[in-house]
Amino acid sequence: MGQQQLLLIVLSVIIVGIAVVVGINMFGASAASANLEAVSNDLLNLAARAQQYYVKPTSMGGGGNSFTDLTLEDLTAKPSNDNGTYTLGTNSGSSVQIIGTGTQDGDGDGAKCKVTVTVMADSIATVVNER
Repeated sequence: MGQQQLLLIVLSVIIVGIAVVVGINMFGASAASANLEAVSNDLLNLAARAQQYYVKPTSMGGGGNSFTDLTLEDLTAKPSNDNGTYTLGTNSGSSVQIIGTGTQDGDGDGAKCKVTVTVMADSIATVVNER
């Protein structure tokens, strides 16, 4: 009877250990997914501000139907927050890219999540470069 109880204890410890490992993995995946969504949300907010800048007349501090002189400071006072860091990419005058780099590595390759938003006068295109 002592061996049977010892076997049950060992089996219980193994099952609990597996459950803990699965729980940790699920939490990590959830945190990375939440970070990617938060960065995407922040980028869409910045993209809407860029479109506002585009249509605002130059006399009022806007672009006058151009993204040419747009800076990150025109969009936000803080280019980084708890979700990630944001930078301006390619600016052609008729479109501008805003790049967001998150704080989490979702796919375990060592690179943090990265999303690029291309803003045009009437549309916004989002591309996830790194999960």
